Amino acid sequence: MRNRTPSTPEQPAPNPVEADAGLTVELASVVTGARRRALRDGDRQIDTAHLLHSLIESDPEVREAFDGGPQLGKVLGYLVQRSIGYGLRWQGSVEDSGAVPVVRDPAAEGWSPSAVTAMEDALHRAGLRGEPRARGLDLLAALAADGECRAAEVLGRAGVDARWLSGRAVERTAEVSR
Repeated sequence: MRNRTPSTPEQPAPNPVEADAGLTVELASVVTGARRRALRDGDRQIDTAHLLHSLIESDPEVREAFDGGPQLGKVLGYLVQRSIGYGLRWQGSVEDSGAVPVVRDPAAEGWSPSAVTAMEDALHRAGLRGEPRARGLDLLAALAADGECRAAEVLGRAGVDARWLSGRAVERTAEVSR
């Protein structure tokens, strides 16, 4: 006898950094772009540099947080060069800035520990403001605040003071939230 109740295929655990986990539509688009970059670059995981690149390309508020075009141009230059040399030493390795102990969460498969931490920090920053969804500036502040992640390394090589940028992103988020 056949069971007439339709079976629901087993679904993977929700990824803590997916759109339904408290991201704006714009930030969910950034995540999608970062995922595409990681696949295109042949990387096993989305890392903070993928997130930074997608964030800069997708979010005008993030671009405005940089102090003028030359800094932003240099950062984009490093990010574009990633697949042709600059970032090749990163391929095949897991990004872990050491900000938190690495615990393999199956829901975060395909994400570097540092990228998961940055996304969680962005969500936390939004929550502190009483907002249910993280914005691009929240993620920028989180990426720049982790001085040991790949995104911060790119910023540093481009001459951007990551601490300053993180603070500026926080200030701009407060201005936009008013």
